[in-house]
Amino acid sequence: MEKIYMAGPWITEHEVKTVLDAMQNGWYEHPYDYVEKFQKEFAAYHGRKFGIMTPNATSAIHLLLTALGIKAGDEVIVPDCTWIASAAPISYVGAVPVFCDIDRANWCLDPEAVERAITPKTKAIIAVDLFGNMPDMDAIKALADRRGLILIEDSAEALGSTYHGVRAGKFGVGSVFSFHRTKTLVTGEGGMLLLDDEKLFDRCMILRDHGRKPGGAMYYNYEVTYKYMPFNLQAALGYAQFQRLDELVGRKRWIFDKYKEKLADIPDLQFNAEPDKGFNSVWITGLVFGKSHNMNKPDAIAGLDKMGLPLRPFFYPLSSLPAYPGFEERYRKLNPVAYDVSSRGVNLPGALNLTEDQIDAMCDGIRALLKRSR
Repeated sequence: MEKIYMAGPWITEHEVKTVLDAMQNGWYEHPYDYVEKFQKEFAAYHGRKFGIMTPNATSAIHLLLTALGIKAGDEVIVPDCTWIASAAPISYVGAVPVFCDIDRANWCLDPEAVERAITPKTKAIIAVDLFGNMPDMDAIKALADRRGLILIEDSAEALGSTYHGVRAGKFGVGSVFSFHRTKTLVTGEGGMLLLDDEKLFDRCMILRDHGRKPGGAMYYNYEVTYKYMPFNLQAALGYAQFQRLDELVGRKRWIFDKYKEKLADIPDLQFNAEPDKGFNSVWITGLVFGKSHNMNKPDAIAGLDKMGLPLRPFFYPLSSLPAYPGFEERYRKLNPVAYDVSSRGVNLPGALNLTEDQIDAMCDGIRALLKRSR
């Protein structure tokens, strides 16, 4: 059996031809043609007015927070269990990340915990769609509106998911996506910021390119900002992948369904949430071992590694990491669900070249692992 990879793309001749076209023709008078097409069509797909391609989703969040005027002393609420990219831009602008507990069912922000975390310094909430799962957006949006807070959606992991018929990426003042090489749609590195407000869009466009106004005078800078520009070859790959999005998401769902089908005989296992009136695109299949199995994520990862099978840990609570010294003592008490779920959670391989035989091997390995732990 070929090596099993945790994540990886599905590249076809269509992507090769599109990138080749960008290499041969995407210069001189056409240096950003694919960037423009990708931004426009990606935004329209999500019901947004504007799309801004960026080097990654992290820089997209940074642009948005800066454009919104989030500054030193402000507080921004973010889930404790997410990749650090959701929270790092809060520190970039000098604000304070406030780590919030997660919902036990969907592993995303718990609206009640969010309300408890709000202080007079709170300015924004970043709701993260984890592994394709989406939080209770109705409750979070209502809370943000009632308390006068800015809502931002980090949809980096949820391309193709929907909540009550609304696509991930449509919620809040702005939303971001990731096209990292591990994601469903890839450009190697890359991201997208989606917006509806024209003034906010104009501000982000200036911030993205060294303080220059799009279409303005050459080499004329209005302020010192950032260099978060995309490039045509990157966008060509993304645009070609975007044209195959239903196929890519369908493959992710196939992987998820096979795991659930083949592990259905094992009780007390929790997978990605599939709420009523929602669709989970399942960027990666999460698995949380029920407490009856007496299994934690380090032991699970080590056990399958001995069988030559890969697992990835469920995201650690950010407050537990050395990157945020002194946070754990406070947040372990405030965020018990995040610490509990993370301690028993892993991610199963979700590379788009995964075969059914490889999924069988993974499920057999999990079954053997749990048998030994009894």
